[in-house]
Amino acid sequence: MIRRIPAAALSLSALLALTACGADSSADASSEQATLTIGDQAKTLQTIVEASGALKGAKYRVKWAEFEGAAPLYQAVQAGAADTGYSADLPALQALSGGVQVKNVAALKNDGTHVGIVVRNDSGIDSVKDLKGQKVVVSSAKGSISEYLLANVLKQNGLSYKDVKVQYLLPTDAQAAFASGKVKIWATFGVYQAVGLEQGGKLLVDGGDGRVSGYGFVNASDKALADPAKKAALADFLRRLGSALQWTSTHRDAYAKAIEERNGADATVAKTLASAAYSKVLPLTSDVNKTVQGVADLMNGIGVLDPNVDVAKSADTSLLK
Repeated sequence: MIRRIPAAALSLSALLALTACGADSSADASSEQATLTIGDQAKTLQTIVEASGALKGAKYRVKWAEFEGAAPLYQAVQAGAADTGYSADLPALQALSGGVQVKNVAALKNDGTHVGIVVRNDSGIDSVKDLKGQKVVVSSAKGSISEYLLANVLKQNGLSYKDVKVQYLLPTDAQAAFASGKVKIWATFGVYQAVGLEQGGKLLVDGGDGRVSGYGFVNASDKALADPAKKAALADFLRRLGSALQWTSTHRDAYAKAIEERNGADATVAKTLASAAYSKVLPLTSDVNKTVQGVADLMNGIGVLDPNVDVAKSADTSLLK
């Protein structure tokens, strides 16, 4: 029996927004043409591939399934409303632990600075050790990359995870509470981290220097992987995504402008996000799996990831060599 993965009690229909995006505008959308429904968060992948033109000439269609966090995205994959997932390492592990029928098919890599603990300037919190006894809001749900950062830095500073009081909030709700002063410590990521810093926040610590693994995953449902046409299309999509990520690293200003236009971010936030983007699509090597297994083991040890996940056995290495 598949267990429901943790998420806020929001209906799937309210969260799911599918927008058809022809990979080749001149292509005939016949029944013979494969269609991939790509799961995305905050238009991140969509912005990258469309701004870079990476899908030009593809012989399949792409639809985008957009969500504000990994938990509702993996609910959609579980429900068959998306063929792929995309997240940092821990949300992918949480989905696997919860019984979502997916396999990791490619790794993504960045420097980890896209995730951080932001505190209000008036919070009186100046170091990780000051978190003891405090309430920390974690976005977006149990098992997020933000939670791993929190658990890891507490451990590095001689504190227990039980030394803080964790509350889970979806990013948009947490952002409103942080801006109003109702929340003073927020473990978050990406655009929400950048906005928090603009709304009366300061960075306590980020995921750089190995505080998070820096790995993310693209994964695919078992059903999609069993469909030869979709599997071939996904393998091609991963190669094109790799080219798109390379484009972002050499066209940083253009990428920031695309974020600004497509996501509604202001110029400062857009530049911050552009500088913290994943830079590579990588095959699932033993080194990748070993590093992420360490993440799984730590979170299993504090009771967040239960049951634990065998990272290597959760990989399909056939799409990207």
